[in-house]
Amino acid sequence: MVPTLTEEIAAAAARLVVEEGMEYGPAKRKAAKALGRHSVRPAEMPANEAVEDEVRAYLQLFCADTQPEELRALRAVAAQWMERPAPLRPHLAGAVWRGTATRLSAVHLQLYCDDSKQAEIFLIDLGVPYDVGSRPGPRGESVDVLTVSSPSRELGEVVTVHLTVLDHDDLRGALKPDARGLSACGDLPALRRLMAAS
Repeated sequence: MVPTLTEEIAAAAARLVVEEGMEYGPAKRKAAKALGRHSVRPAEMPANEAVEDEVRAYLQLFCADTQPEELRALRAVAAQWMERPAPLRPHLAGAVWRGTATRLSAVHLQLYCDDSKQAEIFLIDLGVPYDVGSRPGPRGESVDVLTVSSPSRELGEVVTVHLTVLDHDDLRGALKPDARGLSACGDLPALRRLMAAS
């Protein structure tokens, strides 16, 4: 059976996610261009769930001997950061939370603050250098993303940690399970349960 364009993009995007550490959105766009499709109708673009399925299949086929250890190391980095800013209600999201991360993946933490400056003050108090960026938030507005570097002894390299600063009220929506029963993020006790189970 010949794969559809959507399936081809999902498979090509999954390779980029695993081999280059790309995020899903940019990986899908780059995959479409690599397949010679510079303009793809939104209906032809695969959903993130389809890309995630392809990522899991790719990891099982090509990275089964290395990925579990790399994921454990990244989750350990995430746990260290989640222990530090407890008043900021940190929640782990992205590939490290969903279990598809490799050593090329960044750690994505969501901080649910009453005051958006709390996170920056916290990093300044720790003496941790950081870069400030932004991305669209859950309500379409721009939100701050603080990026830090964190060494991982297990990986023998530095891991990028993105701290997305969100409003405390956004937390309720983030914990709703998707169609597969998985939430978009989890707190430190939930992460520790995942680490214990693996």
